[in-house]
Amino acid sequence: MVKRKNTQDVTAYYLYTPMCGTCQVASKMLSVITELLPDLPMGKANLNYVQEIADLYEVESVPCLLITEGGKLKEKVYAFHSVPYLYNKLKAVDEYSRSW
Repeated sequence: MVKRKNTQDVTAYYLYTPMCGTCQVASKMLSVITELLPDLPMGKANLNYVQEIADLYEVESVPCLLITEGGKLKEKVYAFHSVPYLYNKLKAVDEYSRSW
């Protein structure tokens, strides 16, 4: 998958592992978000297959949502709380990406 650092303006990446129960709940929450924000620049990856991303961004646990700006880490989200919480976080990413 991605082997180099992201250099796009603002993006979000969801990192998970398939055996993680919390990740399964987070995946369902994010599927709702992607329906609400269809143009959201967001990627999803099984962390077992993209270890270099974990090293690059110093991911401590899963689920993890990385929000980057210009290839630099802006925020790491480990506690997904609720759909409205994630929606508000990611809506800002979606709005920023549309302004370009």
